[in-house]
Amino acid sequence: MAARAEQITVVLADDHNVIRAGLRGLLEAEADLRVIGEAADSAAAARLVEDRRPRVLVLDLQMPGAAPRTDIPPLRERAAGTAIVVLTMQNDPRGARDLLRAGAGAYVLKQAAERQLVEAIRIVADGGSYVDPELGGALAKLEADPLQALSERD
Repeated sequence: MAARAEQITVVLADDHNVIRAGLRGLLEAEADLRVIGEAADSAAAARLVEDRRPRVLVLDLQMPGAAPRTDIPPLRERAAGTAIVVLTMQNDPRGARDLLRAGAGAYVLKQAAERQLVEAIRIVADGGSYVDPELGGALAKLEADPLQALSERD
């Protein structure tokens, strides 16, 4: 990897202390990544993002007070320069599609290899998008078949 002119700043949002500690250790082992804040709920994550303006927010889907499909658009408005990496246990192509459409830059499964999270952070920090390879094929099928875009209710 080529050296970056500046570090990628990251805020971690997960309600489990041990997960945040593990993520911090993983990310800070990378010379170009620096964790500048941690939050245990979505309200604290929003405040940190607004106050510290990280390049990337790593956001767990299942935290107290979290409603990612509705939380992401206002976060993107208040901190337009912050890319969002959704980190989740939910292997759900429709959910991934909805969150990416809402403004998330990446959707990474918690069971993914550590390198995938690091790669996703770097990609979204540079303006790209990333979908966990395990979901890629299913997501492509959703996009190719217009009927797949319909919800059960539709």
